[in-house]
Amino acid sequence: MAQDLDALDKAILLDAGFLQPVIKGWYICSNPADRQGDSTSWYANFWCFVEGYLKRRFGDRYCLSPEASLLLHTGKTVIPRQLVVVTAAHGTDVVGLPFDTSLMIYPDPKRLPQEASDSTTVLDGLRVWSVAAALCRSGPQFFKSQRREAEIALAMVRDVSTVISALTTLANPTAAARMAGALEFVGRKTEAQILIKALSTPGKKLYAKNPFEASTPTLIGSRDQSPYVLRLRAMWRDWREVVIENFPSAPGVPANTTDFLKNVDERYASDAYNSLSIEGYNVTDELIERVAHGNWNPDSDMQHQQDRDTLAARGYFQAFGTVKQIISDIFGGERLSDAVRFGHQLWYSALFSSAVSAGILAPYQIAGYRSGPIFIRNSLHTPLPRDAILDSLDELWRLIEQEPEACVRAVLGHHLFVFIHPYFDGNGRIGRFLMNTLLASGGYPWTIVRVSRRTTYMNALESASVDGDIKPLTVFLKEEMLQLPLA
Repeated sequence: MAQDLDALDKAILLDAGFLQPVIKGWYICSNPADRQGDSTSWYANFWCFVEGYLKRRFGDRYCLSPEASLLLHTGKTVIPRQLVVVTAAHGTDVVGLPFDTSLMIYPDPKRLPQEASDSTTVLDGLRVWSVAAALCRSGPQFFKSQRREAEIALAMVRDVSTVISALTTLANPTAAARMAGALEFVGRKTEAQILIKALSTPGKKLYAKNPFEASTPTLIGSRDQSPYVLRLRAMWRDWREVVIENFPSAPGVPANTTDFLKNVDERYASDAYNSLSIEGYNVTDELIERVAHGNWNPDSDMQHQQDRDTLAARGYFQAFGTVKQIISDIFGGERLSDAVRFGHQLWYSALFSSAVSAGILAPYQIAGYRSGPIFIRNSLHTPLPRDAILDSLDELWRLIEQEPEACVRAVLGHHLFVFIHPYFDGNGRIGRFLMNTLLASGGYPWTIVRVSRRTTYMNALESASVDGDIKPLTVFLKEEMLQLPLA
């Protein structure tokens, strides 16, 4: 807030680009290197701003709406266009925020938890309803428009007693019928009957009413405390048929694996140029060839030692060789999930080992997964928090192992890896290595994502992460694999 800064300091920081105005009297930290219209700083600071703004303005006398509470509980990774906040007093207010986001604030003491209630909690610094209480108070439209989040929230309810308690406090038979129907829909019929018996009264029996429009659930009988694991599971089950419908059938593991791997080798130079260029490295065919043939000497050539692009090209060359070996191991019978579970860590190490050898990175900087948050430039999607990475990757390898269709493994494996974003750097390159390894497991050819189609590629990833639509990415990867003429 403005009064937290000395006027001169504020002016200097604003002029230098380290501060960015949000609304009158409120600022966020920003990067002076950001271009005009760059939304990254705002999306990265969105939740911290909301936390500080609501606490400063309302203290503890507010709560996110039940629906907004559930989106936070279920780990929805998309910055909301409008966040609904309920307060004890004050008038209705829409606070316009940067990049077409806003806060909708309105007073409704009846929609606020009572002081003695245990139905609220603080999550990421924000006051929210508990999962059970929020489910009971969410309207029927939430179960239709936010089906995945509703199913994830139900799976996070470990015992029906918490739902019964929330419904007893709410005293709303319609909500009780809706919750009984929701539990039946996700395969928890015994608990639905317990709820009905507990809340039915003499002469007024409760009947379950399914609030979902879908015919079958995504998370049948699931119970898990990690919303991120549940989200990955739901995305995979929701999307696999879309991928199958829009991707060619797998040719099968080639009879002559030597020729297949030779073809992979032949695509190296083009793949390295395009993959590195997508990530912003300035590489040339000459540099790719020089590195591939060993004409790189960081010990005697200071330019090579310090050249970021050369180090990236060298790392890519080393990682590519490791990927090829993993594919060979899979053809030789190695279990697929084990191959990629351990293989992706080898690829990451190879990508950055040259930078470590040159003294640009310390060894600890490439050990393990990221230790903090990360944000994707101009994306509404926020990668998973660091404490969710291990469980989420475990779930990804499990999903890959259980999936019989190679196209599903490749498309969804690639997307969900970059959706998790387990590293500070290299996620895109490793995601494409993973995609090609999984394509190879079904006999599909090595596929190059061309830098000339970078915008289409990024938009397709955004459509999947933000809009929940996997078809654009599926079609895009099919086109890149087949190199179809572009319209």
